[in-house]
Amino acid sequence: MFAFFTSALGQIWWSLPYPEEDCTGRVIIVSGANTGLGREAARHFTRLNAAKVILACRNIDKAEDARHDIEATTGRSGVVESWQLDLSAVDSVKAFADRVAALDRLDILVNNASVLCFEWSLAEGHETMVTVNVISTFLLTLRLLPVMRRTAMRFNVTPRVVIVASDASFLTSFPERHAENIIQRLQLNQQYKDRYNVTKLLQLMGTRELARACDASAKSKVIINVLNPGFCDTELFRDVPAPSSLVIRFGLAIFGRTPEIGSRTIMSAAFAGDDTHGRYMTNCRMHSWPSLIDGIEGKRLCERFWRELLQVLDDIDPDVSKNI
Repeated sequence: MFAFFTSALGQIWWSLPYPEEDCTGRVIIVSGANTGLGREAARHFTRLNAAKVILACRNIDKAEDARHDIEATTGRSGVVESWQLDLSAVDSVKAFADRVAALDRLDILVNNASVLCFEWSLAEGHETMVTVNVISTFLLTLRLLPVMRRTAMRFNVTPRVVIVASDASFLTSFPERHAENIIQRLQLNQQYKDRYNVTKLLQLMGTRELARACDASAKSKVIINVLNPGFCDTELFRDVPAPSSLVIRFGLAIFGRTPEIGSRTIMSAAFAGDDTHGRYMTNCRMHSWPSLIDGIEGKRLCERFWRELLQVLDDIDPDVSKNI
């Protein structure tokens, strides 16, 4: 907990730029957009004249509440749409991706949805946080890459994939890295208190390897980056048990970011240039990787995890890795 607050405390010195980029004509998907950072990012995209902003949410009623709120505050109607997406269920991910494939274009995919669990549970045969934060996030991304590449060719633009991670990725010792198969080891109810941190590190690892794989494929350019939004006052912490919840509430009151301020990190990544491709960002700037995945050994670790992840994804959705 001390390391977490030490990391979060540094954010108070940063002033994050207010988003002003014109989004005219763009079609944008934000997962987990019914609340918090996702809702505020969707509000910014709508305000900035996007043609379509899709709120991809598990609870469609909450998504509709968010849609009405965004329309009321931006004065724009007929732009925001609520689509169901449950990342704990791969059939939902596939159905959502099939629906997106019918769109004329997709310019920006914001993979914002994540879960922080405090009780052990499985979803689709894997621990729930691993399924939602990692497996389904990358399954969705790979399923949507063809749509984004088609957009790049038809409209002469560079689409973006943004993954919302966390500086919690720096706080794990990642003992599972020593296992013969990392993803299989994460199916076990071991070191569970560290699992969220591990999934956030895996998001960084997956982003870096996906960017490299896309470059190697020599297909139409899609910029892929991953970011840390900082310590933000969102519903992510709603299930934190006492006494930790009291400490977190105190920290949020003193130096936590509002959802709107935190969402600026998403917007910065979504509008960033080629130099952020395959990179990690914090405070709207590029940042170094955690030491565990830096250097030669870190590169080998990322490559090994990526091979494992692609195997899992191909088992779920045969040959989806060919979309890369």
